[in-house]
Amino acid sequence: MAPQSKRDYYEVLGLAKNASGEEIKKAYRKLAVQHHPDKNPGDASAEAKFKELSEAYEVLSDEKKRQAYNQFGHAGVNGGPGGFGGFGGGGDFDGSSINDIFGDIFGDLFGAATGQRGGGARRRRGRPGADLETSVDISFEDAYRGAEKVISVSRRVNCDTCSGNGAKPGTEPETCKQCQGRGEVTFQQGFFAVSRPCTTCQGTGRVIPSPCANCRGAGKIKKTSQLSITIPAGVDSGQRLKLSGEGEAGEGGAHSGDLYVHIRVLEHDFFHRDGAEVLCDIPISFSQAALGTEIEVPTLDGRVKMKIPAGTQSQKIFRLKNKGLPKLGSYGNGDQLCRVIVEVPSKLSKEQVEVLKRFEDLSKADTQSHPMQKKFFEKVKHWFE
Repeated sequence: MAPQSKRDYYEVLGLAKNASGEEIKKAYRKLAVQHHPDKNPGDASAEAKFKELSEAYEVLSDEKKRQAYNQFGHAGVNGGPGGFGGFGGGGDFDGSSINDIFGDIFGDLFGAATGQRGGGARRRRGRPGADLETSVDISFEDAYRGAEKVISVSRRVNCDTCSGNGAKPGTEPETCKQCQGRGEVTFQQGFFAVSRPCTTCQGTGRVIPSPCANCRGAGKIKKTSQLSITIPAGVDSGQRLKLSGEGEAGEGGAHSGDLYVHIRVLEHDFFHRDGAEVLCDIPISFSQAALGTEIEVPTLDGRVKMKIPAGTQSQKIFRLKNKGLPKLGSYGNGDQLCRVIVEVPSKLSKEQVEVLKRFEDLSKADTQSHPMQKKFFEKVKHWFE
């Protein structure tokens, strides 16, 4: 029979007996963080509570052990009839499996500092280089046609003198004697072992007795490079280009980071854009709008002729098919939308005034010449009655 002081494992974790595996894991994570000895230094009760939590989790997280515990209680995992032994029921716990548990649940306590999960002492893997960001301004025409640009990038690259290993030419880095090349050291805290990055080699597993004079043992130097980039036709402000491997050099043979180039399209004096469509305003005279005409309109691909029908109203929009920007990632071009603005003359000659007065007199007799005015006054005439 199990000792009376041994608490029910489900009670320890605050769970019902039908709790799922995920619920067991979440409950253990929450309570173990709360009672972890690192957060309660010198508190014997917290250490005992933490051990009890770990014991309960070890059993309930294992399907076979949990089944035996549900059937036989603590005796089922205490080496008795039908039991699995090795952890519960008063058996000695030497902490041998604690790193495996924490490798799944507390990777941040044991592995984050060394870039790995689990508690086994292993050499740190190479670390990829950092990504970099820069920006480039391009003209509206460059966005239409595409362009080749040269940009300057300052980044850390492998030292040419030592080929990136940090050692003086003719010498080599040596295995760290403190951690035996593992990159981390293990020490006993309470009843279990804790791994930490080696302070002698900073977790690299090696030391450099004779540092390279050029990079002072860092293996990297700051260098400004000129890179040629291709700007695709149709690109817009806010988009970015990714240049793989053009970021900073990696550590320990790992790959370099990437370079992200943010695009900014400069404003144009005449054109504006809405996605792949190009927008512009075209001023025309009163007589051109009334009589109709044909005008030349600038586009990004040269000038084209556009017909203005008689009776065109101000703000009328005409569409020039396929005269817009290329559709990035698709086929074809957008359209150019030309909005005509009927310009009223600010100064008139005496002869022009006489002609317009005569025109106004003729218009009063012709109710069909200004349909918008007629419709407007019909709507509001009752306001003045």
